[in-house]
Amino acid sequence: MKVHGDEGWEKFPSYLDIVLPITLDVLDKLDIKITFFIVGQDAAIEKNHAVLRSIVDRGHEVANHSFHHESWLKTYSKEKISKEIEIAEEAILKATGKRTNMFRGPGFSWSNDLFEVLEERNYIFDASILPTYISPLMRQYYFAKSKLSKEEKESRKELFGSFKEGFYPLKPYRWRLNSNKKLLEIPVSTMPIFKIPFHQSYLIYISNISTALMKMYLRFSIFMCKITKTPPSYLLHPLDVIGSDDAPELKFFPGMNIQREEKLKIFETALQMLKDNFELLPMGEFAKRFAEEQKEIKLETKPQLA
Repeated sequence: MKVHGDEGWEKFPSYLDIVLPITLDVLDKLDIKITFFIVGQDAAIEKNHAVLRSIVDRGHEVANHSFHHESWLKTYSKEKISKEIEIAEEAILKATGKRTNMFRGPGFSWSNDLFEVLEERNYIFDASILPTYISPLMRQYYFAKSKLSKEEKESRKELFGSFKEGFYPLKPYRWRLNSNKKLLEIPVSTMPIFKIPFHQSYLIYISNISTALMKMYLRFSIFMCKITKTPPSYLLHPLDVIGSDDAPELKFFPGMNIQREEKLKIFETALQMLKDNFELLPMGEFAKRFAEEQKEIKLETKPQLA
C-alpha cells in the first residue's frame, strides 16, 4: 500500500491471520516445506506472533525480508541497511523463536552494501535477484496503476530491478564482493533462456486468460529448467492465496479480481506440478546441500560486483 501510494499503510494492516493458516494447510496436504520471508514490521506487532510462530511449529523455515519492506532499500547507506537487517532479525526472533540467517530484499532490491552486511552477519544466502529483462516494464505497469507523485516515483525508480538483471545467472552462484568476500546468491527463477518470470503471481495472471494456458506455461517452464539443469527457486506472495473478497483495499494489485477459492486451486495445482518434477526443499536446506556439493566438485561461479 505504501509503495502504491495508498493511505492507511501507517496502520500496518495485516492479512497474516488469513494468509498463513490456509497456506500452511495446503502445504501440509502436499507434504511440502518451504521458506517464509517475514517483514520485520509484521513480526514486531504482537497480535501477529501466534500465527507467525505457527510457521516454525509446522516445520517451515523463517527468513528476513527487511524491517520496513521499502523497495528502495538499495539507496540506504550501509549503516542504515545494517540497522534494517538487525531490527528485522530481532523482531522475527521474538515472534517465532528462530534467529534467521537468510535474506530476500523487498522489490528485488539489492546492493553491494547489502551483501556486505549480510556476509558480516553470517547470512548463508541472499535471494534478491530476479534475472529478467522485463523489470522496467513491470515497474511502468505498477506506476501506471499507482497514485504516486512524480517525486515518489523517482524514489522508487529501482523497483523490481533493471534491465541488466536479465544478464545474471539463473543457477545459484557466489558474489565476490568489493571486500573480496563471498556470498551465495539463490536467484528467483525465471524461464531459462527466455528469462521471463513464472512465479505464482504470473500463473494467476495467465489463468485470467485460460487455466489450460497457465498449466502449459508452467509445464514449459519446468521443461526448460530440467533440460538446462536449473534448480527452480519458486516465488510465492501472500496475495497469491487471497482475493479482493479478503482484502478489498488491495484490489489494485494484479490478480486480485480472482477470488480465494480459485487462487487456492491454482496454488495447489502449481505446487503439485513442481513436486512431480523436483524434490522441493526449504531454501536453507537447499543452500546447505549446494555448499556441500561445491566442496565436492570444487566449482564456483564468481560474478564480480561493479
